[in-house]
Amino acid sequence: MARPRTFDEDSAVEAAMRAFWRAGYEATSTQDLCAATGLGRSSVYNTFAGKHDLFRRALRRYMDQRDAALAELMDGERPIREKVATVLGWAVAPPDPDDPDGCLVVNTMIELAPRDPEVAGMLRRDNELRVRIMRAAFEDARARGELAPDKEPLALARFVTAAVSGLRVLARGGADRATLESVARTALDVL
Repeated sequence: MARPRTFDEDSAVEAAMRAFWRAGYEATSTQDLCAATGLGRSSVYNTFAGKHDLFRRALRRYMDQRDAALAELMDGERPIREKVATVLGWAVAPPDPDDPDGCLVVNTMIELAPRDPEVAGMLRRDNELRVRIMRAAFEDARARGELAPDKEPLALARFVTAAVSGLRVLARGGADRATLESVARTALDVL
């Protein structure tokens, strides 16, 4: 008879997410995952079927958290310019001291997506979801007269998504806050 699990799987996925976010997929060893989660090597492999499975679950957790925050913001009653300023602000703000630098999604796009079709598919679907969330907000804003009729909601949603990713790359590369803010202001001027 198998021994019952004596750990919280969600907490382990959260800890693994932070380890991958901090160092990336390749640089995070199984030993690093054991140290981060507090699990033994056998528990990692018995529960998650290996590093790649744990990474996919950690990435999914990260995306779900970020997408929920975006959906909540975009569904709110604030003017569209404030909503977009908030999204850009998330990319410009100094990271929470408890969070690693950068964005796990953007880091994964660069590191893993070019050679891992499964992860690339996860990232593509996540990007499509983010674009749909923003597109709906831009459509609502245009219907309320907050955007000019010639402003295309889908193009704006794609642009803001790309701008946020670009800001994350700049931040990870060491760009200073003034640089990030100037890029965000320019992106906001598109509205």
